[in-house]
Amino acid sequence: MPGTPNQGQLIASVWENKLGGKPRDNIFLSRALFYALGEKGFKQQADGGRLIENTIEFAENTTMQMIGEMDPLDVTRIDVFDVARYDWKIAAGTVVFSDLELLRSAGASGKFDLMAEKMENGRDSHIALLNRQCWGLGTGSNDIDGIQKLISITPTTGTVGGINRATFAFWRNKATDGTKTTVIYDNLRASMRTTYNNCSLGGIKMTPTVIIADQTTFQAYQGLLLANERIVTADKKKDADAGILNGATYFMDKPMFYDEDAPANKVWFLNSEVLKFTYLKGGWMKMKDAIEPANALTSTHRIATFGNLNTSASRHLGVVYNTAS
Repeated sequence: MPGTPNQGQLIASVWENKLGGKPRDNIFLSRALFYALGEKGFKQQADGGRLIENTIEFAENTTMQMIGEMDPLDVTRIDVFDVARYDWKIAAGTVVFSDLELLRSAGASGKFDLMAEKMENGRDSHIALLNRQCWGLGTGSNDIDGIQKLISITPTTGTVGGINRATFAFWRNKATDGTKTTVIYDNLRASMRTTYNNCSLGGIKMTPTVIIADQTTFQAYQGLLLANERIVTADKKKDADAGILNGATYFMDKPMFYDEDAPANKVWFLNSEVLKFTYLKGGWMKMKDAIEPANALTSTHRIATFGNLNTSASRHLGVVYNTAS
């Protein structure tokens, strides 16, 4: 007697005991940077425009000088303002349903709301793309100007926002080599303190607002803390709106956490005043109405974000690199 032709009598005669009300996520990571960008004030809306343009102040007025009683003043007009410009980028995708799959999962036959969960997967996939892009090098013509481009470990090279960093020192981010002296991570905290202070003004103004690392480096920092150390912020309520940061470790009174997409062996110091994800009004994760083609029994939903990561003052952004070297 041959074996069962397909799934067998048990599956044919008994319904599965479905556990849980929706599919269990087995793929998505924390996408912590994306949520930090959204919750900590890094996100801003623009009503339009050909480009993203940040006005920058880049020079002192050099006519200021000490003079004698009758000495003439310097009346040279000094240019002190310019702009940094960034292109709009488009992240987009589709969620496609066939009429058959929707009808087949309708009513009591459906194990879960297929349309709702598939749309949620599309949204999560879109967020995952944006998070990876925001961590990127920004080398492709369609790529977001990612953090590795805006905050370089070699800040004396490259062009950001149309400004050449090799020529203009004011446009360089801060970068500190965290290579060990004797034992791995023995310079991590010192390098982090240096970068934090270098990014600030006097250590009290324009300080970083969020610090992000890869998981290994984040755990290495936690391991350097005293076992009985407890760090309390002056106003913990100010971070209550950012759920992903509520349980964060703190460094210099600023939340520090890890992102699985973050480049290895680095710690990033971000400032929400000068680092923004700018998006066009109506173009933030825009879900468009379904399209039903004339020649197919399907419906297609399109989702898109129109924006780019940009900075208006690179000197307040920083990175510690070679943390595990």
